Amino acid sequence: MKWDIPFRDRVEAGQALAAALAAWHGQADVLVLALPRGGVPVAYEIASALALRLDLMLVRKLGTPGHKEMAMGAIASGGVQVLNDDVIRHLNISPAAIDAAVQEETLELRRRDQAYRGQRPAPAVAGQSVILVDDGLATGATMRAAIAAVRQQAPARIVVAVPVAPAETLTMLRPLADQLICPFTPEPFFAIGQCYRDFAQTSDQEVNTLLGQAWRREQGDAAQ
Repeated sequence: MKWDIPFRDRVEAGQALAAALAAWHGQADVLVLALPRGGVPVAYEIASALALRLDLMLVRKLGTPGHKEMAMGAIASGGVQVLNDDVIRHLNISPAAIDAAVQEETLELRRRDQAYRGQRPAPAVAGQSVILVDDGLATGATMRAAIAAVRQQAPARIVVAVPVAPAETLTMLRPLADQLICPFTPEPFFAIGQCYRDFAQTSDQEVNTLLGQAWRREQGDAAQ
């Protein structure tokens, strides 16, 4: 490996991104949307440091049959579906297999929406500057779906902020977003987890705890 591991954990990654996003501090029309689960601790640090609102953009990767970590696409809230045609063609994945993955991940999207948001309505995105946050990108399929889902809601601006991603993924995403912030582009790139000393899986409980803290802080700010 030709590079040092840049981040201790997702908290430190979020703090690094918050520094890069400092110009957005305290702006009322800015909304930070985390991609659960791993993006939530990163986005929480950004929202806390910059006094911004925090919410979720629910996205699910569509894993290839037998290799769920390899993305053949992704789905997002609002019925958005993004497919990686090159992967599908190379692996000769059938339409039936794609449909089965979509159905399975749609159920998980609904579960997460209920588990994380409950009765809280989805945030109003129209006219807002949206900062989409994840703990890193590999193929970029989930972020492509997130961008598409946000774009159809007419935001003023979309900023993608991630701690780490391969250069080719950033090149693919750059035309889709208004701004892209990524402080670390390792070469060679193997996996997001190799860029963290602690890359333990984020639990539903941690997501709910962080969202609860952020939403209580926002209520307190609004009451002042």
